[in-house]
This record gives sequence, structure tokens and C-alpha cells, in this order.
Amino acid sequence: MRDRMKMTITSKPENERFARTVCAAFMLPLDPTVEEMDELKTAVSEAVTNSVIHAYDSNDGEIVIEGEIDGEWVTYMIRDSGCGIADIEKAREPLFSGSGDSERSGMGFSIMEAFSDEVSVESEVGSGTTVVLRKKISANA
Repeated sequence: MRDRMKMTITSKPENERFARTVCAAFMLPLDPTVEEMDELKTAVSEAVTNSVIHAYDSNDGEIVIEGEIDGEWVTYMIRDSGCGIADIEKAREPLFSGSGDSERSGMGFSIMEAFSDEVSVESEVGSGTTVVLRKKISANA
């Protein structure tokens, strides 16, 4: 089975919940466990939240979310055209936050990595960031 979806949302905090819900509904044909669904929803939420907070410096921008089901694998690509990440390796370190906001935990990438089987990040300063999350969904026969 191979299926795809694509949506574009405005980089507003209230759209994070919408993105989670759509991504959860998209993977339903794979019959994920509640745990698998919650994990991927959380990983997508973290990627979208990173784009909302960091990519556009509180200005409106677009976040594109693409999903693909290929066999037992579900893949989500979250892409923005914002400011980009200067040092991806540093940004992926636990507790690192590029926002300077003391309320941010700096755990976004750590959470994405904990709840996905594969995480890749590509970014170019001034051009944006793409995060790809992949997870194999167990067969619930």
C-alpha cells in the first residue's frame, strides 16, 4: 500500500493541533497501536512547533507537511522556508534551545528521535528547514 498527503498551514501555534490530528488520521489505514499513534503525533507536533517558534521569528510563514505510507512505514516531512538552522548538530543536542527563551526546554529534536525510527534534518540559513520523521508501524493482526 502506498498513499500520500500534503497540506500547508500557517505558522501559528493553534495550527499545531490541526497538524497532529491530520497526521494521526492519515496513518489510520496501517492500524497503529495507540502508543505508535501518540508517538508519531508527538514527533510531528515537535517538528511543527519548532517551525512555528524558530523559523519565522513570530511572523507568519508557511509550513508544508507531507505524509507517505509505504508498506508498514509512515513518513512525515515537515518543511518551512524560514531562517534555517546554522548548526544542525548543535540544535539536535538535548537541552539546546536557539530561541533564548527560558521557557523552552530544548528537547524538540530529542523527542522526535525518541518517538521515530528515523529522523533526518536538512537546513540552510535563510532558506528554511526540512525534518523527515519515519516510523515502522507494527502489524496489529
